[in-house]
Amino acid sequence: METWGELLRRHYNYALGQRLDWLNRTRSQIDRCSLISEPIGEVPQKVDYYTQASDLKQTKELFPEYKNIYADCQQQNLVRLDKAWKQWLMSDKNGKRGGRPRFKKRGDICSFTFPRVNCAKAGAHLVRNILKLSKIGEIEVILHRPIPDGFEIKQATILKKADGWYVSFSLLDKTVPEPIPVDEIKTATGIDVGLEKFLTTADGQSVEVPQYYRKAQSVLVRQQRKLARKTKGSKNYQKQSNKVAKLHLHVARQRKEFHYQVAHWLVKSYDLIVFENLNIKGLARTRLAKSILDVAWGAFLQTMQAVAVRRGKHCLGVDPRGTSINCSGCGARVEKTLAVRVHSCSCGLTIDRDWNSAVNLLKHGSVGLPIPVCGGLDISQPVKQKVSFVNLRCSRYTACS
Repeated sequence: METWGELLRRHYNYALGQRLDWLNRTRSQIDRCSLISEPIGEVPQKVDYYTQASDLKQTKELFPEYKNIYADCQQQNLVRLDKAWKQWLMSDKNGKRGGRPRFKKRGDICSFTFPRVNCAKAGAHLVRNILKLSKIGEIEVILHRPIPDGFEIKQATILKKADGWYVSFSLLDKTVPEPIPVDEIKTATGIDVGLEKFLTTADGQSVEVPQYYRKAQSVLVRQQRKLARKTKGSKNYQKQSNKVAKLHLHVARQRKEFHYQVAHWLVKSYDLIVFENLNIKGLARTRLAKSILDVAWGAFLQTMQAVAVRRGKHCLGVDPRGTSINCSGCGARVEKTLAVRVHSCSCGLTIDRDWNSAVNLLKHGSVGLPIPVCGGLDISQPVKQKVSFVNLRCSRYTACS
């Protein structure tokens, strides 16, 4: 499998070089032409997925080692390149484009995909806990959960991580429910994400920031210091590098599990969740970058939206401008810096800053929707509000309060 990854990496780089060469040769290097004539040379044929896929037969003739790789895996490798190429040259519906595809160095491609599983011409077959891969053989796998009845396995991706090899199955689930009608929404909330508290809901509940990376920093510092003392490229360097990679993998898994816990708790509790559309990339360039990347707001919002779709609930993103400054009770503008964590308005409302923002988000997201939402807090509320903390230390699908 490591050999396959290395050969696919080389083929990816060669195919990318073909595309860049075609792009350079079909672009004019001068800004004006002669009045008489100007030689342009031979115009090469356009290079795309179909031309490169048709050249796979010639590749196997010139390099026999590629005959040992399943053909569908080589085609999926070109599909991956074609997707990155199109994202660079063509913008999406929001007008955004991806970066220029880069050449892969050794070890960058550590996965390959079998696009068909458990069918007549499939390269991968899963029978109980035995995975049979074409031209590789049978491998015993540990299923971390059983394949649900009625699900169809569409494709299998073999990938290498710091602690071993994994297979990721893509399943077709025809039981995903339709979103509940707007008229039937009974509960709604707004969530304000932050660094002091991971998030705060419009009804005053909040979740503490776990800070998995910062808690692991002391161990990471020692292991990375040991790595710096090793001779680069030696076996001891590779062993120590693997230890560091396992620590980072452990932190990433802790963070992902936490995101799923919070997402399931929110989606189970509310029919509509309003969140703020933050410019996370821009915020990550500030001096708070380490803390912002540690909480991983973007990954959490993607997870929450996926869980909401699976449960037939609604998620709505709104513009966050003014939500922290405007009063949720009277709508007045109350200027404050980031150091001020309490919202205190002249109308008599004094609550937590994040709570005030969450209520404003809910009000913005519920405009024009016939749903029962909070109309804001007024001076009848207590002068000082204390936010209750929700502890999420149970299984993925439960939460304690």
